[in-house]
Amino acid sequence: MKLLVSTFLLSLAASVGTLSFAHTEKAHGKKSAPVKKEQKEWGIAGDAKSVQRTVTLTMTDNMRFTPDRLTFKQGETVRLVIQNKGKLLHELVIGTKKELDEHAALMLKFPGMEHDEPYMAHVAAGKTGGLVWTFNRVGEFDFACLIAGHYQAGMVGKISVVAR
Repeated sequence: MKLLVSTFLLSLAASVGTLSFAHTEKAHGKKSAPVKKEQKEWGIAGDAKSVQRTVTLTMTDNMRFTPDRLTFKQGETVRLVIQNKGKLLHELVIGTKKELDEHAALMLKFPGMEHDEPYMAHVAAGKTGGLVWTFNRVGEFDFACLIAGHYQAGMVGKISVVAR
């Protein structure tokens, strides 16, 4: 039992250790550190100078994204402009269903958990945020707002990346 608890605490610390922005109503400042380029199943952080297309999404307090389905070509670098038209803080996090499920469960347990990755955008009420992402892997991926309760209320969407 002691080993199980230790293993759980170590894995929790490892998963939380890379996170850096809190879910607060304050607007997040501009990032001063360079964007971390880490290959994920759903792609890699893109460069602004390589953007081929800009897509605007809106988030509202009815816990929905518009649009909630996106399609990109493999290798396409996209600027996602994310408008929060609600009165609550929202975010957009890209990932696999499995990763989003796991992250959402952690957010329920630790609603003040801090994190910031290039595939995430936290947007204060009434503000606009964004991210640049290169979709270099073919597949079906997901995006969601993982703020406690928002994911569970259906604030999710789908991304299809098709071969060129």
